[in-house]
Amino acid sequence: MTDPIQAAAMALLHHRTSRLAEGDPVAEPMLTTATFRLGDQPAQDAIYGRYATPTVTACEGRLSEIEGAPALLFASGMAAIAAVMLATCRAGDRILLPADGYFHTRVLGGEMLAGMGIETVEVQTRDLGDADLAGIRLAMIETPSNPALDLVDLAAFSARTREAGALLAVDNTFATGFLQRPLELGADIVVASDTKAAGGHSDLILGHVATRDEALHDRLADVRKFAGSIPGPFEAWLLSRSLETLELRLERMCANAAAVAARLAAADLAVTYPGRPDHPDHALAATQMRAPGFVIGTDFGSKAAAERFIAASGAILSATSFGSTHTSADRRARWGDAVPEGYLRLSVGIEPQAPLLDAIGRGLAAI
Repeated sequence: MTDPIQAAAMALLHHRTSRLAEGDPVAEPMLTTATFRLGDQPAQDAIYGRYATPTVTACEGRLSEIEGAPALLFASGMAAIAAVMLATCRAGDRILLPADGYFHTRVLGGEMLAGMGIETVEVQTRDLGDADLAGIRLAMIETPSNPALDLVDLAAFSARTREAGALLAVDNTFATGFLQRPLELGADIVVASDTKAAGGHSDLILGHVATRDEALHDRLADVRKFAGSIPGPFEAWLLSRSLETLELRLERMCANAAAVAARLAAADLAVTYPGRPDHPDHALAATQMRAPGFVIGTDFGSKAAAERFIAASGAILSATSFGSTHTSADRRARWGDAVPEGYLRLSVGIEPQAPLLDAIGRGLAAI
């Protein structure tokens, strides 16, 4: 029996080639236009560029293969998150967010939507299993969380949200649909920043939403159309190209991350990685995720030690964001996250493993 992830990867790779007629170009064309010559009943992606374009539609087809559900592409991950909130909530509703989750999501919910009469409730990721869901319209969670890498039992939590009459949206950016499939575990919506691993080359800003609820999908499409948050064809074309290597890149990134986590732990550092047996959610990660991901949390004890580690490695880029081909480190306390000053969020790339571990060793020797 074919593994569903492998089936999705196969369908993604042949999303275009399976429909080619003789003489068609194999590579996805990039069509750049704002307007189209209209017939009596024009296709949705041949009306006006703010509604849809063929290049965006083609990219959405590839994302849909990964998610196992219709997907909509947005100009950024935050545009996708904002669309979910606007499409599902109105004045008087309450949104549940992780208190230790992505800062910009919390600002959007707690400050900007407050002026629209939408209340935001924040709960620590580790406490979401017991959170009071009474009156919650939308629960938007992250698993693994950013940056502490705590996990939520999606099957159990989705059952609770359904019972409470709430919608569940899962930010799946850390895992992508190749490592974790929230919709199959009961979530109503999956959202992701494609700026990260999906794009994977640090050269685009994009996001997407996927849902199997047709009415909700249409509502999200309307929000995108009227708010003007559709991306341009060039960015969509870049993402389509990147998605074809995503499964392969993730395989190398996850293998490298496991090796790096083991090397850091051997140096007696505090290492947080769902793939390690000492992670409190290790058993859940083994059942809920295809692989434990490519992001590692490590506390070097001080800001100075963390910075020395990065500088001495000679191969770790000091940068925010994650999921690119290169290994990078972000000292999250600088952004106000509730983590120690010496905590680094390491995003492990696709470098050859032996030279990468050599770089880790150089960094460790400097602390």
